Amino acid sequence: MGSRSEFSPQTLAVLAALGGQPSAWQHGYALARETGLKSGTLYPILIRLADRGLVEACWQDEPVPGRPRRHLYRLTAHGLASATTALAEAQLAEAQLAEAELAGAERAATKARPGASPRRGRGVAAPAVP
Repeated sequence: MGSRSEFSPQTLAVLAALGGQPSAWQHGYALARETGLKSGTLYPILIRLADRGLVEACWQDEPVPGRPRRHLYRLTAHGLASATTALAEAQLAEAQLAEAELAGAERAATKARPGASPRRGRGVAAPAVP
């Protein structure tokens, strides 16, 4: 089994959303819509990523009249490199898991095939059926 991923699936979703437009500032609401994460999950992830230097955050300079200022987020150069690597590793791990599950299903189907001899390969003949 491979090593445990550095990022949770939720964090990978945030990194993927930010990585779609790495130089563009994005606000939390748009990230929540894109990832499907609730604010209680999304904002702690963004804070942790910012603490690690993977995401930079700032306040919106010119808020829309009648709305509060928004906090905006984007990947740093280090964050983009980390996100690219982590997402590629996650994709590879997912492909390997799917391949292993398929191989297991094929083995199970071979064992359960009607008429297959359970003693095949042992050199013992199956008893004759009258």
